Amino acid sequence: MAEQRLYSHAQPAGGVVRLADQLEKPLLDDRQYRVVKLSNELEVLLIHDPATDKASAAMDVNVGSFSDADDLPGMAHAVEHLLFMGTEKYPGENDYNQYLTKYGGYSNAFTAATSTNYYFELSASATSNSPSSSANVSKESLAVSVPKNKAPLYGALDRFAQFFVKPLFLEDTLDRELKAVDSENKKNLQADNWRFNQLDKSLASKKHPFHKFSTGNYKVLHDDPIERGVKIREAFINFYEQHYSANRMKLCILGRESLDQLQAWAEELFTDVPNQALPQLRWDGLSVYDENDVCTQVFAKPVMDKKLIDLHFTYPDEEEMWESKPSRYLSHLIGHEGPGSILAHLKAKGWANGLNAGASTVCPGSGVMMVQIQLTEDGLKQYKEVVKVFFNYVAMLKEEPPHRWIFEESSKLQDVNFMFQEKSRASSTTSWMSGVMQKPLPRDRLLSGQFVLTKFEPESIKRGLAHLSPDNFRFILISRELPVDTDSKEEWYGTEYKYEKIPADFLKEITKAAKASANERPPELHLPAKNEFVPQRLDVEKREVVEPALTPKLIRNTDNVRTWFKKDDQFWVPRATVQVCFRTPLLSTTPLTAVMGQMYGKLVEDSLQEYAYDAEIAGLDYSISMHNQGIDVSVSGYNDKLPVLLEKVLLRMRDLEIKQDRFDITKEWVTRSMKDLEYQDPFRQISTYSRWLVNEKAWIAEQIVEELPALTADDVRAFFPQVLKQMHVELLVHGNLYKEDALRITDMVMHTLKPRRLPPSQWPVKRAIEVPQGSDFTYPRTLKDPKNINHCIDYSLHLGNNIERSLRAKLLLFAQMTSEPCFDQLRTKEQLGYVVSSGAAIYGTLYSYRVLIQSEKDCEYLTGRIENWLVGYEQALLDMPDSEFEEHKIGLINKRLEKLKNLGQETARFWHHVVSEQFDFELAYRDVEHIEVLTKKDMLNFYKAYMHPSSQTRAKTAVHLKAQSSVREIAKKTDPKEQREKLAATLTNILGQLGVQAEPTKLAARLEKVDVAAGDTQGILNALGEYLKEGAGAATEQVQQVMGQGQTVLAQVLPLLGISPNASAKGERENDVAKTDREVLPERQSQSVMIEDVKAWKASMPLSAGAKAVKPLSNFEDLESKL
Repeated sequence: MAEQRLYSHAQPAGGVVRLADQLEKPLLDDRQYRVVKLSNELEVLLIHDPATDKASAAMDVNVGSFSDADDLPGMAHAVEHLLFMGTEKYPGENDYNQYLTKYGGYSNAFTAATSTNYYFELSASATSNSPSSSANVSKESLAVSVPKNKAPLYGALDRFAQFFVKPLFLEDTLDRELKAVDSENKKNLQADNWRFNQLDKSLASKKHPFHKFSTGNYKVLHDDPIERGVKIREAFINFYEQHYSANRMKLCILGRESLDQLQAWAEELFTDVPNQALPQLRWDGLSVYDENDVCTQVFAKPVMDKKLIDLHFTYPDEEEMWESKPSRYLSHLIGHEGPGSILAHLKAKGWANGLNAGASTVCPGSGVMMVQIQLTEDGLKQYKEVVKVFFNYVAMLKEEPPHRWIFEESSKLQDVNFMFQEKSRASSTTSWMSGVMQKPLPRDRLLSGQFVLTKFEPESIKRGLAHLSPDNFRFILISRELPVDTDSKEEWYGTEYKYEKIPADFLKEITKAAKASANERPPELHLPAKNEFVPQRLDVEKREVVEPALTPKLIRNTDNVRTWFKKDDQFWVPRATVQVCFRTPLLSTTPLTAVMGQMYGKLVEDSLQEYAYDAEIAGLDYSISMHNQGIDVSVSGYNDKLPVLLEKVLLRMRDLEIKQDRFDITKEWVTRSMKDLEYQDPFRQISTYSRWLVNEKAWIAEQIVEELPALTADDVRAFFPQVLKQMHVELLVHGNLYKEDALRITDMVMHTLKPRRLPPSQWPVKRAIEVPQGSDFTYPRTLKDPKNINHCIDYSLHLGNNIERSLRAKLLLFAQMTSEPCFDQLRTKEQLGYVVSSGAAIYGTLYSYRVLIQSEKDCEYLTGRIENWLVGYEQALLDMPDSEFEEHKIGLINKRLEKLKNLGQETARFWHHVVSEQFDFELAYRDVEHIEVLTKKDMLNFYKAYMHPSSQTRAKTAVHLKAQSSVREIAKKTDPKEQREKLAATLTNILGQLGVQAEPTKLAARLEKVDVAAGDTQGILNALGEYLKEGAGAATEQVQQVMGQGQTVLAQVLPLLGISPNASAKGERENDVAKTDREVLPERQSQSVMIEDVKAWKASMPLSAGAKAVKPLSNFEDLESKL
């Protein structure tokens, strides 16, 4: 971007250039902004938020996977992982995360095509934000300047900056982090979005870096380069030194400190980031798809039961055209769902259920336009007609010039959205904005430039439209049932596909469709009408408020309806939400009633799709969801037209006409969706079974699916009137509406549906299983996906139902204290899997502590490692200094008192407390009161009673999701010769690092007599020892050194080759875990009891009491009709 486009100022002492003093910002944004460029060319966006209780920073580096060397795919991603592992100033690999956790913070990073983004968030204050906190010894006001050594943000910035100044790339962390990369890749191997993204990339132009494999795995980042003689640590350091330069970096810092203070810290801490004056990365003149890649068709098989057709076009990079954004005009029309649209026509034909369209910049210099259509079974058969309908619509767009009114309508909506944009969490802001800074926007338009439309450029729209031609696209048809046989497998994910040129006769039909005249096109295709949902009234009456109200008021409380209301008193935006719960026991009676409820909700949404789309793009959304307590209807957005949409939804619910063709299509979609739930990543599935296990009445996907084949349209037609006939209605009206508005909305709901009173004795009661103290249960379940190699464990320790506040406080503090140590031990050090998490889990009224791991290692092994960590944590707790314990309390208190960022967050909080039937609106403040008084002795007693594996009062359940595919099964499918050769090559490299020269072919010959596939570690060691003595002429000391480390090395090496080491459980535990305490677990009181029949198990367990209100409802009533 040209420097003269920015606000530029004279360069002050220190070499800092001020690029912008003010940014164009939303109407209610009370933050102050400044953009500066440090003397090393590092650009920094400073954000002063005087009211924030969270601080954050993010660094976006202009290098990503597109810069990977061809023979080291995933290099940029690996560097992202390794960068966190210690710096010269802070050499401890965990110093950074320990510091953040102490202040209730966290960090993360991601690698994209052309950038790598690092960010963190933590408390803005080192002391408690509770006004009465005993944890706060030296209270500080937000307005008082704090010495930098007491400011959490300064300490975090100091540690963060060093990653870009002098990272260590510690040798002893290298292997572990590459295994983390490998685990991350394996997590995604059965995920369709990753599989089809890579298929598209792999079939793209080899001249463009888009075609690369960006994640990396252990083989390509470790084994292969070592085999080639590459010193991989040096390679990573070289990549870092070659691409990481201050002038390629964009830093965003958000804090409550003044702009001058934030700037001073940025100068102090980040000026030492080396500047190599590298050029900004561009790929001009390269197309994602070249002439050989277009006019092609791909047929691909998914893991889940998807039916999709994706149309991909090469498209210009429009980032320089930020004022007009021409592709927005096209994607708005192509992706429209209202009357006249592509989707409306395809739905009427019974061919499609959904459509998405949009252009994106792949990298500076090239882009793509992508259209995805969700097909029905008939649509799959008619995929050629679907493609022709798309090009018919494009032909219509090309027939007439772009319309100014369409642009202006979109422009107005974007203006309104930007004007009333609300805050998001601190780290979301900094991560997003540091990425935006890489774009060619004037610095004073960093906030607005990405949203608003200020120039109507019809010629640019036409140029974009010209790219939507039959000679510039390819399509991918995705389904388990394809019209052709697949004949290829994608290299990195194994996706089965067939790739070929579009047959000449079909391409001729497409070309004809793209040139069709109005008489030749379906008459149902036309431009949308003007949007009647564009908000007109955007007035907000802002009143002075000493403190925002913590609770809504109960403004109607009769036998059949309760209405909760709060007029917004802190965000002052012209938005509102109406939440309605229609309470009924009918939806949770059986799996059949549950699935009829789901079908009813989907049919209502399906029938409203054309009507509601205009409301959606005008910032007004609705949703219908079914659950055990009944039906939830939510309408949220600009309040101007909100009652109109709500009434339409209610009328359609009441008067729904179920057409057989739409029923059949919806049933087919629901069936596929329910079956697909069992093909998700294991860590995404497991919570379903954990909740099912402890809830009194709940149903899982397989129970729902059993009922679907026999379900008819008449069943649903007869069912939903019975549901609506008798219900209790609960509403929350919140936002820019008045009390009279809320009462009118209540009247409208009741008048429209006219439900009979449902007596409280018939309301569904939320009850959970009371897992007895001293019990230990395990529910094992096999994954449906035969190709998923990941196991998953949900290890839960239960405290009980409706627990007292002091026990809840201890649970929250224990979760806070153990979050980082658990991750550090089980993920970072032991590398059990990429997905490792721990924390408090609350299922209805049941409170638990939960550890979740997804891993290639089996669940029994994971159980042992979790319990080993839990045992070891006792000493950590005993050794914890009092100051650190108090810091954990402060971090948790500040987390519980974190300020709401927007109206939606407050609505969600209110609604949670309403539907819980506990009405505990001030829960966060009650938590703080009980956290403040906790002592380390309290936590030790809590730990010994509820967490320690030897505790006789501990209550444990675990869900084990077990993979069908094991490393042994994989090994069985691998050629034994190939296994021997790979093992010999790997061992040769390891021996080379120990100073022992070996020849892989001769070593492989020695291994011929060993059953390598069975993981015969002793046989492999014997053969290796013989070779070293007789074939390699190694010294006795060298042989002893190798043999002494042999078991440990093989325990790490063999699984990477798809071989399970044939070692005892004790040997595996001792040898497979890096740097863990080899302590003996305490003797268990009893073995875990397997749950074979969930229904029978639940029947044998006691049930909890239902939810209890913390206060009488009369405390919340405000039944007067006045404002």
